[in-house]
Amino acid sequence: MKILVLNGGSSSLKCWYNDLRKDTLDAAPVQPLWSTHLDWNENTDIQAVFASVLKSLPGAVDVAGHRIVHGGRFRGTTILTPEVRTAIAEETEIAPAHNRMALKAVEMLQQRFGPQLTQIAVFDTAFHATLPPEAYIYPGPYSWFEAGIRRYGFHGISHGYAARRAAKLLDRDPSGLRLITCHLGSGASLAAVRGGVSIDTTMGFTPLDGLMMGSRSGSVDPGILVHLLRRYGYTADQLDDILYHRSGLLGISGISADMREILAAIDRGEPRAQLAFDIYLHRLVREIGAMLAVLGGADALVFTGGVGENCAPLREKVILQLGFLPHLRVLVIHAEEEWEIARQCFELQRGTAPGHAVT
Repeated sequence: MKILVLNGGSSSLKCWYNDLRKDTLDAAPVQPLWSTHLDWNENTDIQAVFASVLKSLPGAVDVAGHRIVHGGRFRGTTILTPEVRTAIAEETEIAPAHNRMALKAVEMLQQRFGPQLTQIAVFDTAFHATLPPEAYIYPGPYSWFEAGIRRYGFHGISHGYAARRAAKLLDRDPSGLRLITCHLGSGASLAAVRGGVSIDTTMGFTPLDGLMMGSRSGSVDPGILVHLLRRYGYTADQLDDILYHRSGLLGISGISADMREILAAIDRGEPRAQLAFDIYLHRLVREIGAMLAVLGGADALVFTGGVGENCAPLREKVILQLGFLPHLRVLVIHAEEEWEIARQCFELQRGTAPGHAVT
């Protein structure tokens, strides 16, 4: 099955292409026949980006798999019917950059290959569909939940792969494992994984909740936002811009949202860069502690994502803080979202995985 995967993140587009067979699915991730990685931002000409990608494709495509950050009531891997595309479009307010980009990709692939091409949505929220009600219902009015305002969780493709790969590396049955998976990149989140399923996570209704991130604030006192609205007359769009694009590492350091540049600035003696790192570390350790308590202990701590895999100073300080857990294993697992998306597309097409779940 010739599968093209398009993985649009908050700051990049990763494309992956391979011809998969069933006997490769349970092995370690295979190298793609072709791949490309493009950086982008809100000013990027998305149509031009996709046109260049399609021009460089090395062969025919049987199935196109898309990472969809938010699918609303659709929570499992599913074929992108008009109904599903409408549901994704309805969630653009929650994940505006991600969902809009994904829908553009779907549209351009249909133009290129025609309606006969099977296109599949793999949702970042799906892995967290197993959260219990006490974890996903907010303690506001119950009418919020009835209106669809609840914790969904994100980065599920990455967390799911990391948890499954960790079990293989530890040579353990997933059903008996308690894992804390740390997806740390431009966006960042944790998941508490028990028995192979997510029981808690740090992101919530939107990908803004939880950890401090590159340019996102993570959790802040909601009273701050009310204060800014009342005292200074901020608009919703201004607050959205601040919380998503001018906070986090960038907002504190005033230098960059990139952890590599933060570390370089620390080496130059920049005090605000050091403060940004220290806050990032503090909030990460605090949320790991919360996941640890929810799980009732952990067998392993798993780091993945660009920062998680490559920022050794951060990992070292986290491990030092967790020194009271002498038997905790620590794993660094390379993120393989494209492989995971391809695997789920293959299984859906071969009838070995369930279709979408509506919740």
